[in-house]
Amino acid sequence: MADWYRCDGGVVTLTLHVQPGAKHSVVSGLHGDALKIRLAAPPIEGRANKALLKFIAELFDVPVRQVTLRQGDQSRHKVVAVSGSNVVPESLLG
Repeated sequence: MADWYRCDGGVVTLTLHVQPGAKHSVVSGLHGDALKIRLAAPPIEGRANKALLKFIAELFDVPVRQVTLRQGDQSRHKVVAVSGSNVVPESLLG
């Protein structure tokens, strides 16, 4: 299993490296032991965090309310939990 995610009882916990201010929101592979996400939102007043949760919800085909930021509110290194998704995390590396 990869180091960047954990599955536990219907909850997928992701370790992310987020780069805000990109042209488009996109999964851009691995960054060490984290999944790298380039995010099309500025890191101002929590906008990047909101955009990140929305982007993750879309990737995992769940409502935004099922995605929570567990760690890294002010950091590029974040831990996000997704509940109730049938999407396999490995498929994001497509």
